[in-house]
Amino acid sequence: MNAIRGLDSTLNSLAPSGQAGRREAAAGFKESLAQTVREIDGLQKEANQAIETMAAGEPKDVHEVMIAMEKAGISLRLMVQVRNKIMTAYEEIMRLQL
Repeated sequence: MNAIRGLDSTLNSLAPSGQAGRREAAAGFKESLAQTVREIDGLQKEANQAIETMAAGEPKDVHEVMIAMEKAGISLRLMVQVRNKIMTAYEEIMRLQL
């Protein structure tokens, strides 16, 4: 039981407190999402560049192009699923009655 209380106090000390803490947490979440979108955009551009290079007849391995396309596709599908989960959570919060 003491271990649980110790863990609880540790988690409370790590959690942001007050209005400023909430703003920092929101800003961190927002920046994290923005960084993820930038990374996925970079993967999409990399895949498009690989396709254009291969289509232009320049020497490019087909498997490298396919890997780049799959990376971009999987990343985009994952981002869409995360967005869907966030929207579902938002809708649940909005349905709460105070």
